Amino acid sequence: MFSSLILLAAASQCVAYVHDGDTLKRCDGQRLRLALIDAPEVAGSPSCQPRKRTTHWCDNAKGQAAKAALQRFMASGPVTIKYIGQQDFYGRPLVKVIVDGKDAGDYLIARGLARRWAR
Repeated sequence: MFSSLILLAAASQCVAYVHDGDTLKRCDGQRLRLALIDAPEVAGSPSCQPRKRTTHWCDNAKGQAAKAALQRFMASGPVTIKYIGQQDFYGRPLVKVIVDGKDAGDYLIARGLARRWAR
């Protein structure tokens, strides 16, 4: 439901998919990571398997809420993606997502659906 809304709102940036509260996929297939935040993992994340030692935030219900909130936020107006010139551990470009002058990371943090993260 939300992915078509995101495509409309983000037509100039062409975001095809919101994976979770801090990871997006562009229409060209490039995965992007929101800079300076950490959102909880969604259900099925390999980072949260019991056999793995991890520092990931493994709260699946809150992960789904963060994903849905980011989808709604991005569907609310024109989306601007600002690349900050760095990559995360997995090689994804770190970006700021701005909608109507508001930062997506700040939006999620204010709602308790993400926390500040510094690389």
